[in-house]
Amino acid sequence: MRRIRLPSLSQGHSIFRTRSIADLIEQSKGEHALKKVLGPVELVLLGVGAIVGTGIFVVTGVAAANYSGPALVVSFAIAGSACVFAALCYAEFATMVPIAGSAYTYSYAALGEIWAWIIGWDLILEYSVSIAAVAIGWSGYMVNLLAGAGITVPPALANPPGVSGGIVNLPAIIIIGAITGLLILGVRESATVNNVIVLIKLSVIALFIYLGVSHVNPVNWTPFLPYGWGGVIAGAAIVFFAYIGFDAVSTAAEEVRDPQKNLPIGIIGSLIICTALYIVVSAILTGMVPYLEFRDTSAPVAYALTRIGITWGAALVSVGAICGITSVILVLLYGQTRIFFAMARDGLLPCTFGTVHPVLRTPVKVTLLVGSVTAAIAALLPLTSVAELVNIGTLAAFIIVAAGVLVLRRTRPDQERPFRTPLVPWVPALGIIACFGLILALPTITHLRFIIWLAIGLCIYFLYGVKNARASGSALEACAAGGDGQAGGKGPGE
Repeated sequence: MRRIRLPSLSQGHSIFRTRSIADLIEQSKGEHALKKVLGPVELVLLGVGAIVGTGIFVVTGVAAANYSGPALVVSFAIAGSACVFAALCYAEFATMVPIAGSAYTYSYAALGEIWAWIIGWDLILEYSVSIAAVAIGWSGYMVNLLAGAGITVPPALANPPGVSGGIVNLPAIIIIGAITGLLILGVRESATVNNVIVLIKLSVIALFIYLGVSHVNPVNWTPFLPYGWGGVIAGAAIVFFAYIGFDAVSTAAEEVRDPQKNLPIGIIGSLIICTALYIVVSAILTGMVPYLEFRDTSAPVAYALTRIGITWGAALVSVGAICGITSVILVLLYGQTRIFFAMARDGLLPCTFGTVHPVLRTPVKVTLLVGSVTAAIAALLPLTSVAELVNIGTLAAFIIVAAGVLVLRRTRPDQERPFRTPLVPWVPALGIIACFGLILALPTITHLRFIIWLAIGLCIYFLYGVKNARASGSALEACAAGGDGQAGGKGPGE
């Protein structure tokens, strides 16, 4: 029988070719290299800045009212456990391949180009929709804060179409635009702003715990499992959204000083801190207010304090939440631009987005693109649909990273690993099983949307990516000079 060959493949090009780690590191040098300015403190705060925000200030209400009830603490513990397995795998990869791209780059080194494309396309979905979801939560808190100050934002300008008479979510557009401008200025400036607002955010959370713990009524914890264990698992799949962020630390790898030492500290340290905070806050929140009351609010922490009569605390929490959620938008938008930048530098996306501004030393073009697209999503879509779509993309990324650790342990056992995932193959295997279980717990419509997104991505890959993928980063210089940047030939790892 005659074999059928895909017409879009260039001669000698295998869609399963891998990139050598040495070549990937070499590609991160030169004219389009990013500046190494981040240390361990900045990385931990970057992780906390990305993780603690929407999970506490927004998604807790959605999950408690519709999925977990008072068992929200169990949902957070389950989701956190899945993240621990993934974090250990991320730490191994991040120290081996300390360049921009996160799971996309790791997949290119371990599994091959087609899998790198799939996970990169998946990460574009994850981060883009995450940014939009967080911006929607930011808008809800800002509207409430302004209302408390006597300033009313018309519903038509504060909600997406189809929600409370909304036309466009204008506050969400404004905050994404402001963060986009900050990221264009530079990563050092962005990290400094993030450090300040993370400290404000943690102070506000500590205040909520102090004010709320004395108003906990154990009656509100019964029934503890109103939706059964199925609801707890489904709730874990939803609140998994709250943990998105520790993987964003790995996207900063190319801009980290001494990445072999500092990246594991940033990834694992930020996850441990945030898991503890989530469990404590969710226990107090569901103990203060009956869980069903969170169904109609996008600002559950502020609502809980208002409900028990501490209006000044609610206003202060709203200010802190706005600051905190701002840091989440900042880190996620940063991570998205670096993944898109890495894919463009490899030729899988238009190479103009893989260049760095000669003065600012930031990827200006891709930052503007990501900011524009995510602002449009935040302006036009409701929160619940957005959060569910993000989670399936993240879980898929975690599965592929864990699988990549298993593959590289067999194919490249002698590769230097400054940080080694413990108990291999058990930790990666448990990570895969846990993440796959959470994917199954998501609604069917979310699965269908994800499949459609991947199908679109594969069409783009075979129509564009295959023809333009580069064997090395040297072709980027030709692209920057006006050439097509097409390398052809075989990759180093083929």
